[in-house]
Amino acid sequence: MTKDPAASATASAPASAADPAAPARRAPAGAAVLREDVTEAIRSAVLEELAAVGFSRMSIEGIARRAGVGKTAVYRRWKSKLHLVLDLVGAFATDGLPVPATGSLYGDVRALLEVMSHVLRHPVASAVIPDLLVEASRNPEIADAVRGALLDGQHRMAEAIVSGAVERGELPAGIDAGRALDLAIGPLYWRQVVVRDAVPAQYLDDLAGSVVAGLTATASKP
Repeated sequence: MTKDPAASATASAPASAADPAAPARRAPAGAAVLREDVTEAIRSAVLEELAAVGFSRMSIEGIARRAGVGKTAVYRRWKSKLHLVLDLVGAFATDGLPVPATGSLYGDVRALLEVMSHVLRHPVASAVIPDLLVEASRNPEIADAVRGALLDGQHRMAEAIVSGAVERGELPAGIDAGRALDLAIGPLYWRQVVVRDAVPAQYLDDLAGSVVAGLTATASKP
């Protein structure tokens, strides 16, 4: 029996071609749009998870469970828990904040201390950074990542403050911006994050004066 060529062609054709009424196959969708509310829910869940179990025991599964999302929602945004935590650290670091420009070294240092005092009240400073520093002492990768996320922006700000003071003649060229940052932020971090003591305005005034005196004394040494 000879087959009908038209029937054979119809049988071998795709359903959409054989039946005009058949639904057309959709083209592959592009990259999914990341919802900001989901991203914020994940960030909040990270803070809760860190406070509950610490960085070493924190897991993507636990974060996803707290956020009420699947693990894939987390992995679409961050490739590991370290990158997720560093994103939180970078979000409250000084990178991107305006450099103080008060017209004097004292004013700039006082403004920097005001900004950093506010930053150190963030939960990331009290709950995340101390735990990360413990991990950093055991893991060079974490140490390098924390330095990049936390210190680079602050160091750029300190360099700008020192440069301004040099241009105004308040400090000689060659002052170490890293030392200026240590003098300013070290005592503030110790008081707010480690000791967890109050930081009144008078303390910031006095600390700014001490930082300026320390930089001036350093500059006057032969």
